[in-house]
Amino acid sequence: MFRKKKRNLYLNPKKKIITPKMLHEIFSWLFVTVIAIFFAFVFVIAFGMQVTNIGDSMTPTLANGQVVLVNRLEFKILRPSTGDIIAFLPNGNANSHYYVKRVVASSGDKVQIIDGYLYVNGEKTEDTDEIYDKMEDAGIAANEIKLGSGEYFVLGDNRNSSEDSRSANIGIVKTNMIIGKVWFKLAGNDNSGGFILE
Repeated sequence: MFRKKKRNLYLNPKKKIITPKMLHEIFSWLFVTVIAIFFAFVFVIAFGMQVTNIGDSMTPTLANGQVVLVNRLEFKILRPSTGDIIAFLPNGNANSHYYVKRVVASSGDKVQIIDGYLYVNGEKTEDTDEIYDKMEDAGIAANEIKLGSGEYFVLGDNRNSSEDSRSANIGIVKTNMIIGKVWFKLAGNDNSGGFILE
């Protein structure tokens, strides 16, 4: 009898060889992913810091408890200007909550509140009667204040229910106290979200 040769039932699979082309493609994808994560991180750090508005001082622009996004990059390049809404820590106190207020006067301006109305550089602000209530308390702005370099005078939009630059314990806001510009408000239960316009 002839012996049948046993067939080799175990075939050796072909070994996969990693080619330079494959390595190049892997590193390309890895590089793109790392860059995307980096830019997302920078974007969140620069534009996505969340601050909660506490109190009614900024109504109707912002509601009590409404969360806003703060642009921390803009004021590293530019200076705050009149009309900007800023987030800051009063006197740089890291243990305090963030305050959210509107800049009404900036470096070099003279500020005074006379008979409940805001005067900047000797002129009554044009929109006072139309938008804001007459202020019951002038606070430290009863006398004219000259703002120095890097100094800002801020008020809440709801001026008779706001602790702001008129108050001695907040006073003039300096550049090193400012966290950034408030640029977006998130929608809450009773308030709408969106970009914040001056």
